[in-house]
Amino acid sequence: MDVLRVSATSPARMLAGAIAGVVREHGRAEMQAIGAASVNQAVKAVAIARGFLELEGIEVVLVPTFTRVMIGDEEKTAIRFTVERR
Repeated sequence: MDVLRVSATSPARMLAGAIAGVVREHGRAEMQAIGAASVNQAVKAVAIARGFLELEGIEVVLVPTFTRVMIGDEEKTAIRFTVERR
């Protein structure tokens, strides 16, 4: 299972579809976002994905954590979101 990377321009509805598909297949999905705009898109996508999955009787929770990532030669702090079945 790959980590879904979220950018400020990621379409929330498309990301929600990807989250829902991964949760259906694997029981959990992980996303990574750097920056406020990316985090905003990730949270909106999770809210939309919850609606998609609710229609199928699947309830999910969101667990955010901090992580460090290397981008080029620079270390950055990212937020990793885990969306998993409850």
